[in-house]
Amino acid sequence: MPPLERHALLRPISREHHEGLLFCWQIRKALTDGLDPKVQHRIAVEFYHRHLLPHFGIEEEAVFPVLGAHDQLVEQAISEHRRLTRRFLSTQDPARDLSCIEKELEAHIRFEERVLFPRIQAVATEEQLERIDRMHGLLAGH
Repeated sequence: MPPLERHALLRPISREHHEGLLFCWQIRKALTDGLDPKVQHRIAVEFYHRHLLPHFGIEEEAVFPVLGAHDQLVEQAISEHRRLTRRFLSTQDPARDLSCIEKELEAHIRFEERVLFPRIQAVATEEQLERIDRMHGLLAGH
């Protein structure tokens, strides 16, 4: 699928999605290479706290309100955020959790990039996009 053209004010968030996809690739490689799942899971938890949790916050506080809390796509995205959070914070079976994280995070990012963000971009006003950009700068520490 060719890259989708993203509004300039949404590009920083889309770049974070790209970083998430790279992280999924790193998990796949670690699992394939037989690296210690406990160590890899600790790395994943650190990634979650440093990158994903702030990213989820930006989306939920700034991006998703464009469509509203009761929009079906927004509800799906928030549900996936919660599920991913449970996966990252699980201590049951590190190898299984990593495998699930890799699959679910990639699917979630693809959903947001291919379905949710194009819809948000289509209906957002310039003022809403500017608010997203400002909040991203504040919440991401830029």
